[in-house]
Amino acid sequence: MQVKSYISVKATPLVSIITLNWNQTNATCKLLESINSLTYDNFEVLVCDMGSAVDPTFAITYGHYRNARVLHSENARGLTGLNWAISQAKGDFILLLNNNSTVSANLVEELLAPFRENSALGATCPKVVSFHNHSLIHFAGYERMNLFTGKNRIIGHKKTDKGQYDTPSLIHGIYTGAVMIRKHIVENTGAFSENFFVYFNDSDISARILKKGYKIQYQPTALVFNKDVIRYSKKSPMHVYYTTRNRILSMRRNTTLFQFSVFMVFFIFMGIPLTTLKFILFGQFAHLQAFFKGIFWNFKTNGMPLHRYVFVRQTAK
Repeated sequence: MQVKSYISVKATPLVSIITLNWNQTNATCKLLESINSLTYDNFEVLVCDMGSAVDPTFAITYGHYRNARVLHSENARGLTGLNWAISQAKGDFILLLNNNSTVSANLVEELLAPFRENSALGATCPKVVSFHNHSLIHFAGYERMNLFTGKNRIIGHKKTDKGQYDTPSLIHGIYTGAVMIRKHIVENTGAFSENFFVYFNDSDISARILKKGYKIQYQPTALVFNKDVIRYSKKSPMHVYYTTRNRILSMRRNTTLFQFSVFMVFFIFMGIPLTTLKFILFGQFAHLQAFFKGIFWNFKTNGMPLHRYVFVRQTAK
């Protein structure tokens, strides 16, 4: 772990609020309406539009949303667009928000407060609850990564909020749909890896923040209301492909050679046989194909076989 000289927090630092938009202007405007109610004044809002069929500029400009401007990024989608938007931000802090959410009026003050008390903090995360049912928790932090499975469980997910997650605490990962990060940390640890596209991008940047010696704090007095419905249905083949592919990729990028070896032994002798058997028994052959496709994607990175990539990454440190 590297030792850092931490930067103090200004009295009222500029906060750059960033959200992505792609053909969801109505949802984005609802988020901006809630941002209008923020009790903190020193902020800018960057709406990064990724080539929507209808340009949202008119709706946002004439919606009288506070300090909001639209960035057009037709050739940059997903994490690429997010990285580009962060490069345009002027703030000392970056507040990333999913456009399918709304915020509490005191969100910014509550997320900033821990930085004033702990100079080692790199990021703070709010409690994320359901927009439709405020007592249903979506996110209250991440547990430590399980080195055998490569997974880190979301704390409080799908649980009823009875106050059991109302204590601020250090956690092991951020939720990129609602997080405040010091901008210089994003610059020092590197941008969001565009290889992930979906799933495990949270784990990847969290690991880099922690490896740099910074801490991540869960701040339950800050609230974000997520409109996504928690689904209990079976996962699609596409979900299987990306979670398999990105789980291995995340372990490759953020573990030691020994840790990665432990994970691969467990995955080869337990994960693959059990998952294969499950998909065969349920007749989910498209899922099975997606599972192995996700595995084999990892055998090459920039043309390098998997074992060579791991060796080069370890020796290059």
